[in-house]
Amino acid sequence: MGIYIIFIIFALISFLVQKTLQHKFETYSKIPIPNGLTGHDIAEKMLKDNGIYDVKVLSVEGRLTDHYNPQTHTVNLSPDVYYGNNIAAAAVAAHECGHAVQHAQAYSFLNMRSKLVPFVSFASQWMTWVLLAGILTLKVFPQLMLFGIILFGVTTLFSFITLPVEINASRRALAWLTNAGVTNAYTHDKAQDALRWAAYTYVVAALSSLATLIYYILIFVGGRRND
Repeated sequence: MGIYIIFIIFALISFLVQKTLQHKFETYSKIPIPNGLTGHDIAEKMLKDNGIYDVKVLSVEGRLTDHYNPQTHTVNLSPDVYYGNNIAAAAVAAHECGHAVQHAQAYSFLNMRSKLVPFVSFASQWMTWVLLAGILTLKVFPQLMLFGIILFGVTTLFSFITLPVEINASRRALAWLTNAGVTNAYTHDKAQDALRWAAYTYVVAALSSLATLIYYILIFVGGRRND
């Protein structure tokens, strides 16, 4: 019962963090930044200020679809961010450019995460089915569940490596926003608050993944002890 309570707690925390994050971004999207720059302008300026000229800033469809793609060397911004002149758009655009700066400077955790992507893609595709089959055949073929646990462990490791990548990108973004004069004392704190809550979503996801991994390990150990 204890593990189910933990799952419920994490689910509630995740829900509250997501709702708070949405509220923060809705609030800060209504507060313009003083110089009239859009998210696109900010991204272009931050890239150039960091000596990056081979990365394009593109508008992509959807909401909260903002991301940096190291394979195509593109900063992809949702329409609200790309065309937006507000604190939320500035924070998100600068954060995604923070990833581009990490890539250009060969940031170690970003390199580690990139190397894990093929393994995570494979693990995400198969781990649910392998774990299910492993639980059903635990008594006769425990190696199958052990393999499923390894697959899930890869995704958990990926979640924790993502934390310093995201936090570092936000720190780079906030430092640049201040140094470039994009934000002032009033708007900087709000940009920082928005990015802090965005980081909380990654923290909750990583801890939830760890709790789930421990749950599967306990099932495996318990099954082996009953043999």
